[in-house]
Amino acid sequence: MCRWMVYSGDPILAEELLFKPEHSLIDQSLHSRMGATTTNGDGFGIGWYDDDEGLEPGVYKSVAPAWNDANLREVSRHLRTRLMFAHIRASTGTAVQRSNCHPFRHGRWLWMHNGVIKGFHEIKRELIMTVDPSLYPDIEGSTDSETLFFLALTFGLEDDPVRAVSQAVGEVERVAGRHGVVNPVQMTVATSDGRSVWAFRYSSEGRSRTLFFSTKVARLLELHPEVEVLHHLGEETRFVVSEPLRDLSGAWNEVPESSCGVVGPGLAELRPFRPEPVPAAG
Repeated sequence: MCRWMVYSGDPILAEELLFKPEHSLIDQSLHSRMGATTTNGDGFGIGWYDDDEGLEPGVYKSVAPAWNDANLREVSRHLRTRLMFAHIRASTGTAVQRSNCHPFRHGRWLWMHNGVIKGFHEIKRELIMTVDPSLYPDIEGSTDSETLFFLALTFGLEDDPVRAVSQAVGEVERVAGRHGVVNPVQMTVATSDGRSVWAFRYSSEGRSRTLFFSTKVARLLELHPEVEVLHHLGEETRFVVSEPLRDLSGAWNEVPESSCGVVGPGLAELRPFRPEPVPAAG
């Protein structure tokens, strides 16, 4: 499995997000406490947005372990961003190659996933054939995660992210059921258009991987005025993480099972999530 982190807030150096926390994502690449695997060394990636909304997000990926990439440390000292995705990978069977590292990008959208589609080898062709023909040439890798992304794009991610992901998951469960695959979906997913972030926690068996969101900064300052880093975070700062970045009472809230949330300027909302059947054509 994998570990991932989303930051949304005032512009901040990537180094402060990736390396400075006591249980940072870089530390988790070697010492995950809550993941299915302790070590996540099958590559990593970061994606970030700047203030030019006409640009695609930047992406930097490598098949090297995150803890051993000197370029990542160098870049992170100079990269300042208001919205960043970061992901460390533990492969569930597909090749360790750059095109299989998260986050995945299409236009203004980023996507990353922790989990697995069971039986993917058996159902991959049918799922791929569901992807809109205009999107199919943009699939670069071979993972179940990227396939799920392109299914969501096919079902209207750009217009209604929650419904699109609901239908993408519903389609995977439908196809898997036809092939006798039980409980096929295990996922925590994050996706963004550069303005808002949507996060999902769901599994077909109702036992999903961990996912947390941060408490509002104002409340954290009330609880922990002695923590210096909190005084440098903007009021609307939010983190969404696979596991907490530091042990700080009251700082982290578990996303409920089968839930999705959206975070953006002046926006923070959590609601139930369930798969939806795809409407029949015609």
